Amino acid sequence: PMFGWFWINFCRHGMQYGAEKLSLPTVKGWDWRFKDGGGYLTLNLVMDEGERKEREVKFKGAIRPFIEDYDKLWGGYVDEMLGHYARLKACDVDTADNTELLANFEDTINVCRRMWEVHMYMMYGVDTAFILFENVCKDTLGIDDTHPTFHDLLRGYDNKVFEVDRELWKFSKKAEEMGIADIILNNKAEDALVALRESDAGKKWLEELKVFLDEDGWRMQRMSEINMPSWVEDPTPAIASVKFFLKQAGEFNLDAERGALAQRREEATAEVLEKVPDDQKGWFKTLLGLAQKTGAFSEEHNHYLDLYTHALIRRSCIAIGKRLAAAGVIDDPEDILFLIPDEVRAVAIVPDGSNLKHIVERRRKDWEEWCSKENPPAILKEGFTMDDAMGVLVQSNDPIALKIVVGAMPVPKPELNADLYGICGSGGVVEGTARVIMEESQLDEVEKGDILVAATTAPSWTPVFGLLKAVVVDRGASLSHSAIVSREYGIPCVINVFEGTAKIKTGQRIKVDGDNGVVYILDK
Repeated sequence: PMFGWFWINFCRHGMQYGAEKLSLPTVKGWDWRFKDGGGYLTLNLVMDEGERKEREVKFKGAIRPFIEDYDKLWGGYVDEMLGHYARLKACDVDTADNTELLANFEDTINVCRRMWEVHMYMMYGVDTAFILFENVCKDTLGIDDTHPTFHDLLRGYDNKVFEVDRELWKFSKKAEEMGIADIILNNKAEDALVALRESDAGKKWLEELKVFLDEDGWRMQRMSEINMPSWVEDPTPAIASVKFFLKQAGEFNLDAERGALAQRREEATAEVLEKVPDDQKGWFKTLLGLAQKTGAFSEEHNHYLDLYTHALIRRSCIAIGKRLAAAGVIDDPEDILFLIPDEVRAVAIVPDGSNLKHIVERRRKDWEEWCSKENPPAILKEGFTMDDAMGVLVQSNDPIALKIVVGAMPVPKPELNADLYGICGSGGVVEGTARVIMEESQLDEVEKGDILVAATTAPSWTPVFGLLKAVVVDRGASLSHSAIVSREYGIPCVINVFEGTAKIKTGQRIKVDGDNGVVYILDK
């Protein structure tokens, strides 16, 4: 419930803020509702044609900062947010008095609101430019964002998430040099942590890891939750990532791939520019330059925005939760996550004599029930179908919905006789053994050469991509995590197959044809 409050209130605010600041011609952001643990959304469409035209004129001016100097714009926001985070972390939550803890909590709420403003303004701007570039490619080249050439134009760039992974790879090399690699390789991450603390070399390695995590470990395994420890609290997930790199062996995959990808990008750029009319080359290059930022932004905004802010929300909540548990207001510090801010405000300074255990217990039962059943994918008014809903989505031309959340719908090609039809997230054709992963806790099962089959992926999954031959996901779009990271690792990816995790079993041999966006189950 606590995270649901933050998500529904501020993700909604950010989307409406970003859409209005940019004056998007067709949509004014999303509205959100929280039901049975799920976030349900609807799009605020601009229906009046006259208003659309007025907004389009304003949009042309509003998008200019992205075109003129994206790096300055994004870099300025990164600096701003890091400043907010430094202020929040400056509060010593162990020694602060109750008034200071509540002030930190209120400041955290305000920082979360600001984070979502930056998040959605930047995301709407960058992703709208991506759609504009795709439209130009359709008109001048006859290709869309599923075409291998389109992918070649945009990949081969570094970003902060990859930089963090590179540092974790370096820790895998340090583990080998210090003679403790086998401890990590031969144990689950939580057991490896215990074993590492029992040797001098292990202790030294953990001390160095802590220094790194104090700077870049403000993240959790689940991006959209606060009910798991951050890496700063518990380094187990970071150790698990190091284990993935030890399994891979050799150099850091992305560095090895990037040179070839960058060369191919330059070749593809030269090839397509020959096909673009001279009077359109300038605009094409401008949009290409901004579209090339989308992959890096899609990944590193998770580090600087969502993950960092959510880790600090948890930090503030748990600090107050410890005081409330000590005063008997709740049983456990984590119980605060079943409350909402107004309830916290009422007891944070003077918890004596208050009891919120009944609220926690009631909501815990609700939460356990939510976890035991599937939510309906949509709540529709009478006479309104899923096809109608998809029509509204297309009509909105909302770049976040179309290019990150929902994506294009697969079109079956009977002549291919495939078992699953999806969309090309990254080109290439391979065969291999399927590994179905439904949640982060299963990632340790992945072996080198597996083909990952999942509902979706998230930044915490990135280190495992170096082990994979291909990726198949039930849901995704061109700018979703699975597609972007697969392209940077140079492996095939098929997105939006919908039933991959239901039809494919771990251990089955499958063929992934990223070029055609299809999957074959070879041993049924």
